[in-house]
Amino acid sequence: MAKHDGRCFQDYLSKQPWYKPNNKFKNSLLTPAERKNIDLIRELEADKHDTVEPGDLRFWEKKLITDENLGREYSGAEWRIMIAEIEAIHGKSFPEEEWLQKYFEDRYWYRANPVYDPTVLTETERKNLTALNEARSKNRNTEISIGDMDKFENVLLKEEQLKGLNFNELRMIRSEFFARHGKKFTIPAYKAFFTWQDWYKPVKDQSKVKLNAVEEQNVKLIQDYEAKMHEQLSTVPMVEASVHDLYAEDLRILRNEIYARHGRIFSSPKSKDLQKYFEGQLWYKPNPDFKDDQLTETEFRNISIIKAAEETAISKFAEVEG
Repeated sequence: MAKHDGRCFQDYLSKQPWYKPNNKFKNSLLTPAERKNIDLIRELEADKHDTVEPGDLRFWEKKLITDENLGREYSGAEWRIMIAEIEAIHGKSFPEEEWLQKYFEDRYWYRANPVYDPTVLTETERKNLTALNEARSKNRNTEISIGDMDKFENVLLKEEQLKGLNFNELRMIRSEFFARHGKKFTIPAYKAFFTWQDWYKPVKDQSKVKLNAVEEQNVKLIQDYEAKMHEQLSTVPMVEASVHDLYAEDLRILRNEIYARHGRIFSSPKSKDLQKYFEGQLWYKPNPDFKDDQLTETEFRNISIIKAAEETAISKFAEVEG
């Protein structure tokens, strides 16, 4: 509902003799009958528009979402809400995304499930998740997106096809080649991401997870392209979308990489892991004389963008909690 509509509705209510504002109101006060009635009204509202809207996904549990149903422009937050909503319907919580968790807690239908497991998603819901993710990527005019790598098992990728993909998308499509062979992922964030893919079937014997020659070349191309993007951190102004969906740990390394490429030595106790990481990079050359004022305006700007993304980023080691 638009803010203007909300004000109009509040004006209407204030004129009703039965209306008594309650600042302590919570959705938990609604009775089961009231919830069912609201659902009926919401479903009738959803039927009146052709496009999928945040809040509608409960009515798409058994219906496939098509391109026609995603016919308008959505904000980044709306894309995130709709994608998350498919799992929130089943009780998934989002403890690392406070704004998103609060959004769902404000929905009358939301019930957190402490033992939520992505395997409860139906085939239709999995396909709808894929459709939403692909549509969000297409909205950014990228030629390929996560979920497309089955088309490149025996076809070589071209560097031009990687343009427009952010750091996280590049990592995930690279991982997808292994996932399609049944690789098990130990990092919770990666494990959770691939679990709901209907094609993902982890194999017991991980020694059998092997890429063919074409897939190996494609992974190498992606790695080289990622390396090029890292090298440009000091020379090319970043856009916010380039760090979208990156995990907190990755953003911390990315931000400090700008300093490390000048040879900064990370000597504080809290930075020992960073020093160890950068010492493993072939390009790292320690420079005891480095000072922050040696950074360029572009580097300071890029650090600022990454730092802003860190403030709301999710940890990739965070276990799914309902």
